[in-house]
Amino acid sequence: MGDAQATTAPPTGTSTAAAPTAPPTVQERPRHDHADLEAHRRELTAHCYRMLGSAVDAEDAVQQTLVRAWRGLDRFDGRASLRTWLYRIATNVCLDELAGAKRRAMPVDVSAAPSEPVASSLGAPLEESVWLTPAPSARVLPEGDPADVAVAREQVRLAFVAVLQHLPPRQRAVLLLREVLRWSAEEVADLLGTTTASVNSALQRARATIAAREPRPGSPLDALDPEHAELLRAYVAAFEAYDMEALAQLLHAEVVQSMPPYALWLRGPEDVVAWHVGPGGGCRGSRLVPVDANGSPALAQYKPDPERPGVRRFWALHVLRSRDGRVGEITNFLDTRTPAVFGLPEHLEG
Repeated sequence: MGDAQATTAPPTGTSTAAAPTAPPTVQERPRHDHADLEAHRRELTAHCYRMLGSAVDAEDAVQQTLVRAWRGLDRFDGRASLRTWLYRIATNVCLDELAGAKRRAMPVDVSAAPSEPVASSLGAPLEESVWLTPAPSARVLPEGDPADVAVAREQVRLAFVAVLQHLPPRQRAVLLLREVLRWSAEEVADLLGTTTASVNSALQRARATIAAREPRPGSPLDALDPEHAELLRAYVAAFEAYDMEALAQLLHAEVVQSMPPYALWLRGPEDVVAWHVGPGGGCRGSRLVPVDANGSPALAQYKPDPERPGVRRFWALHVLRSRDGRVGEITNFLDTRTPAVFGLPEHLEG
């Protein structure tokens, strides 16, 4: 995986006779600049997001990685590729960040039973570090070959990142480096300061943990699937009209709705509708703006601002999953940082 190392050019003289060529024994370190580091930002963000489960934390980790790399660039000797060197730094930054941290989760992982669709069920919001958060597709997916993009999309799905959070940090790193980045066991062992036997053992345990997790029912929406596109269109129409009868017709019998940072989650069309006409009634008159999160279409919700007539303010990011042709899961991420992360306006006029 090492880069080819350049040799110094042979000296030139003033004589018209050909000068003897010196053997290529003098080697130079590869020269890189800030642009070379920045070229890897997107794939590093995807790696850090899979490790940390937070788009904001991933951005911070990548920034720290690039700063460390820039400061140490004069010590980069080219024995490995620049990309490999950056991944080493990024993985260590993430492992430092995860030291002592609890795993991030979804509300269904925090509360064993669904909640009643009443205001008292909402409770107090839990701190941000508890929850898995979505990531803008544009920041974690590569550009170029559609086949590469399709593979990368599966590696940043919310369901996949959620399962990764069940692994201890070092197992998580081993799984990602071995299975996603295709590093050898020797390379991973060198990064983690351990043995190849230990790496192989950690990989087996990580695979077993993931295999034991029951897959979430349904599938993420696919922008290229006509059925999914129509389901999304119908959802937008029903929600913006606040037509609860139409919305209920779109929901799977076992639909789950959750609203991080609250631990509350609802099950079934009846309770979802009861919430919307009850405690969630302030969402009437909302507008939904299409965005792309974790490789799937999503919706940014702007609800009427009670203090500013004619203005709607960002409220939630709706991430849907399909199940048997209907909406099987609705996750409303109520994170006030979402507009900044996704490049969205805080308010909509008119």
